[in-house]
Parts: sequence; structure tokens; C-alpha cells
Amino acid sequence: MPANILVVEDEPAIQELLALNITQAGHNAIRALSVEIAQDLMRETIPDLILLDWMLPGMNGLEFARKLKSDTLTKNIPIIMLTARGEEYDKVRGLEVGADDYVTKPFSPRELNARIKAVLRRRAPQMTDDPIEVHGLRLDPITHRVTGNQKTIDLGPTEFRLLHFFMTNPERVHTRSQLLDKVWGDRVFVEDRTVDVHIRRLRNALSISGHEDLIQTVRGAGYRLSIQND
Repeated sequence: MPANILVVEDEPAIQELLALNITQAGHNAIRALSVEIAQDLMRETIPDLILLDWMLPGMNGLEFARKLKSDTLTKNIPIIMLTARGEEYDKVRGLEVGADDYVTKPFSPRELNARIKAVLRRRAPQMTDDPIEVHGLRLDPITHRVTGNQKTIDLGPTEFRLLHFFMTNPERVHTRSQLLDKVWGDRVFVEDRTVDVHIRRLRNALSISGHEDLIQTVRGAGYRLSIQND
């Protein structure tokens, strides 16, 4: 599943290179030349990851990272700091404010893409293209195929995204509102009971391979995918 990656970089040539690498890796690049522009863009779309330059006009990257991590809406967005500062002290400062990784300029496109993939795998695994398997149920994001016990399972787009999210976040209980934000998107306004309808459809589809009980209802809380053997 492609990730929306916000690139906050004030040097147009570097920004262009970063956006090109991100696009070639299969993700969507959102560009901002300053923190002010980034904040405006984030009012429309909450990114899945931020590439944040340290030295920016106005508010610098370190201050912006600190602000993001103190806000409930944005505190869980992974951040990779980009900077020419290579001293250990500066790296520690970046990590202490909540950055997930730190890339020193100049860097190779291969290194940057590897770090992006590593951070997404750790912080937002539903945004990677890695196949995932749970108790004989296998989902491949690239081919968009789901199989269970050697049987093909046909899922609609929403059920596929829902299952992918569950499989990459096992054992966690998710409220209906959380599922709407993560699977439908925080800018889509639908009723909470819409989640119940798609959960039923997902369970019905999984019944062909006997995996419908993986999706559990947690009374008064929401839903989870359980990987524990009873």
C-alpha cells in the first residue's frame, strides 16, 4: 500500500530528488518548502511519514518535530530527520524530540529508501508491500491477493484494507472510530456502524478458509485480530 510521505525541504533541487526517489519506490510525495506550508498541507492530509530537514526558514525542523510530537493528532507520525549535521550530539537531539531516524547529507537514494522502508515496517507496517501471513492466512499487498489454506479469498477494496490493517496490527483492540481513521481515512465522514457492515463482510469472506474467527469482537471496545491459539 503506497504511503503518503511529506517532504519538508527548502532546497528545491534536493526536494525534487527526494520526491523522485519516493515516487520510484511506489509512494506518494507531498512537498513543502517550509514548516508553514507543511502545516497548511497537513490540514488536508495527514501523512504516513515525514522527511524533515533540520535547517528550514522560520521554524526549524527540530522545533517542528517537537511540536508534532506534542500534538495528539500528529504524535504517532514517524519522522526521519534530514541534515548536514553529522555530530553525535545533534543526532541525539533529533532522536530525543521523537524522530525515528536520522539521515546525514549527502546520502544515497538507496540508503534513504531503505531507511524509509525500515521506519514504515516498524511504525506503519500496513504501508509496506511485504506479504504477511497469520495462521495460514496470507495477504500480498502487491498482487492484492488473499489466500487461506490454499483457497483463494475474494475481498472488496475496503475489506482488503481492513484485513491488511488488522494483520499488521494483531492483538490490538481498535475502536470503530480508529478503524474509520486508519482504513477509510480521517477525511472521510461515515457512520461508525459502517465498520460493523464491513466486518461482517470480511468474516463471511474468510469463512471459506475457516479464518473468520480471527476477527474478534471485544464487547464495549471494538475489534481485534487474534493470533493466539486457543
